[in-house]
Amino acid sequence: MKTGYKLLFLVSFLFLITNCARTGRPDGGPKDEEAPLFVTANPPYESINFDEKEIKINFDEYVTLKDLNKQLVVSPPMKNPPLITPQGTPSEFIKIEIIDTLKANTTYIFNFGNAVQDNNEGNKLENFKYVFSTGTYIDSLTTFGTIKDAELLETPRSVNVLMYRIDSTFNDSIIYKKKPDYVTSTLDTTNYTFTNLRKGNYLLLALKEPLNDYVFNPKTDKIGFYKDTIQLPRDSIIPNSIVLFNEEQPYEFARGKETTKGKIEFGFSGNAKDMKINLLSNVPEDFKSIAKFDTQKDTLNYWFTPIEADSLNFVVANKNILDTITVRLRKKNIDSLVLEASTRNILNLRDTFFISSNTPIINIDSTKIDLFDKDTLAVKYDIISSQKENKIAFVFDKKPEDKYKFKVLPKAFTDIYEVSNDSLTYYFNTNELEDYGRITLNVNNINSKNLIIELLAGKDQDKIIERRFINSSSQLVFDLLEPIRYTVRAIIDENGNNKWDTGNYLKKQLPEKIIYNEAINNYTLRANYFVEEIFTIN
Repeated sequence: MKTGYKLLFLVSFLFLITNCARTGRPDGGPKDEEAPLFVTANPPYESINFDEKEIKINFDEYVTLKDLNKQLVVSPPMKNPPLITPQGTPSEFIKIEIIDTLKANTTYIFNFGNAVQDNNEGNKLENFKYVFSTGTYIDSLTTFGTIKDAELLETPRSVNVLMYRIDSTFNDSIIYKKKPDYVTSTLDTTNYTFTNLRKGNYLLLALKEPLNDYVFNPKTDKIGFYKDTIQLPRDSIIPNSIVLFNEEQPYEFARGKETTKGKIEFGFSGNAKDMKINLLSNVPEDFKSIAKFDTQKDTLNYWFTPIEADSLNFVVANKNILDTITVRLRKKNIDSLVLEASTRNILNLRDTFFISSNTPIINIDSTKIDLFDKDTLAVKYDIISSQKENKIAFVFDKKPEDKYKFKVLPKAFTDIYEVSNDSLTYYFNTNELEDYGRITLNVNNINSKNLIIELLAGKDQDKIIERRFINSSSQLVFDLLEPIRYTVRAIIDENGNNKWDTGNYLKKQLPEKIIYNEAINNYTLRANYFVEEIFTIN
């Protein structure tokens, strides 16, 4: 009997310690799909006359805090962020240590978003908030609305939405230097909601900012604003979306720097459309220079024939702004000439074959350039040199389902440094007509507005394939299109300058409206397929 009792005790003990060691659900049991529950708080939720420095919030199970820095929004913002523990370890409570001095007669909201999750399955306690007031009551008004992006097809997430009380101390420049009275975030949606607001008049705006400091930095942040004053409790619903945009920055010259022998980069920020480089130094009569904007960064590249000098003096002009600078010349080596063809495989029927170079080409000897078709017959072509980029286009009558050979003999291209090319040969083909599709757009321009119709493609649907300008109802045919994804949009060109104009907060100017065609948003066109859609613009 004793042996039997000992065996029974041993089995029971092993069963007990095995189950105690398990922190998750038992194998084969139902999955926990319930979010953790808020149980109690000290001080209690929605306490008034709050004057504590520490808050403890208890839950019905062990929880963890996920992405707290991104999820937590404290409104109104605090100068010194609260200290929240524990982070990184499971706990049945959250402790908030308030370091800042709280404002009098103010309702505070600690919105944890979806940061609070149970430890086992990661079930989220969505939009969990802790609220208290330093006054004698809890503010209870609400307002909500949506955010959209002025240019992008898909609005970015985690946009901060701010409200500033309009009182005797308010002015338009307050958003550049002071945190708002209330703040919330769209988190992983395009919707925002404010709760526990006080009666009054407010400025409502949105910021997409890399640093969540709730202060507008025009160089880094996108901004959107509601033009009308928000009056609470009247405006509990905001009827129109807040539109996010990047402001056009004022021109500012940065510096001039020699990067290789015979090349200087002039950096700038803002609108440099009229930027020009004027040389002040005395140079030889055969001195040559070419300036072109860089397509990848805010830089004006200036190439020149190398001379024996320690420095060059310039005036960098942009409209009425003049900067006089001296650039030291210390580099010893010029760039080697590098030529690249736009394709070495398929040349689409709507595309142009071109040669790009890393240095400006100043001389082209067409007698040393030949283009042949698949029957080895010479093909006539026209040469067009780009004024904006280091690119040379070769325009010819392309035939479907043909093969081409582009042959370049030595010294056909000579750059500004008098460096020439070696022998080059490129082969490419054209597809047959059935490999392409067509999009026909019947634009119903009801109010005869100036419209810019753009056909977009690319990974993020941000590459402009073709652009048309119309001011009446028109049928637009986009032919010989590759079988890829496309998007169509219309820009309402209010000022008729044939480009999209962004907004400006201080001028209370919203960006020009962009409307996407719902039928051709990320639409995948098939080969040998014709699509026809109606696009109505009111």
